[in-house]
Amino acid sequence: MQSATTSTEPSRPSVADFHRVNRGGGLFSESISQWIGAFFALVAQRLGLRPTALTLTNLVLGLAASVTVVALADDVAAGSVPAWAVGLVALVGWQIAYALDCADGQLARVTRQNNPAGARVDVLCDVAAQIALVTALGATAVAQHPSTPVWLIAVFAGTWMVNLVTSVMQAGPNAASMVTSTSLPVRLAKLVRDYGAVIFLAGLVLTVAPALTLWVIVAFTIVNGGFLLASIAFSARASLR
Repeated sequence: MQSATTSTEPSRPSVADFHRVNRGGGLFSESISQWIGAFFALVAQRLGLRPTALTLTNLVLGLAASVTVVALADDVAAGSVPAWAVGLVALVGWQIAYALDCADGQLARVTRQNNPAGARVDVLCDVAAQIALVTALGATAVAQHPSTPVWLIAVFAGTWMVNLVTSVMQAGPNAASMVTSTSLPVRLAKLVRDYGAVIFLAGLVLTVAPALTLWVIVAFTIVNGGFLLASIAFSARASLR
């Protein structure tokens, strides 16, 4: 009589397995972007792709969407190209690119392919994609309102990178948060700094009311600038204790 044998073949990870190792990002990102990213990570794992392949695809899509907005900003302002078409390219392109950005880290952690070089490529691609996104929003604002001050676009571009810098700083052993509560009201308030929510709002404005892009720039300049000052004060106070 033959004895039963047990299979030693390891089970393949599921979408939930990839989502379980996500690094957060906020209520919108965790509820939508990270789940889409988990699906992308699953597909990439089945195809035998490395995390850096997802990182570079994220960069290409993000740049393509932003370049489209910049190239057609004047035509949209003149009414010769429908705003909804260009805005939809940005809205969908930016969201898919961000989901891929979520996916590369999930894939690296689940398949144990994470390494310092891959992490550096990820951060550098994030910087490039966000520079392009800021350029797209600035180009739209100037096309819609030619009298937009140059200093406003410059301050907006500078303060926009606060999110990226602080997220990188919080990845190490010295990470700290000014507001540690995870209650729903706090998480809703933090949507203004949730990258997934922010680029969704930006894409939505470009789609339905591109003339309001200037006010989006003003709002996020105030939010990010205020957060930067608060972070400096918080960190300085902690360092003097």
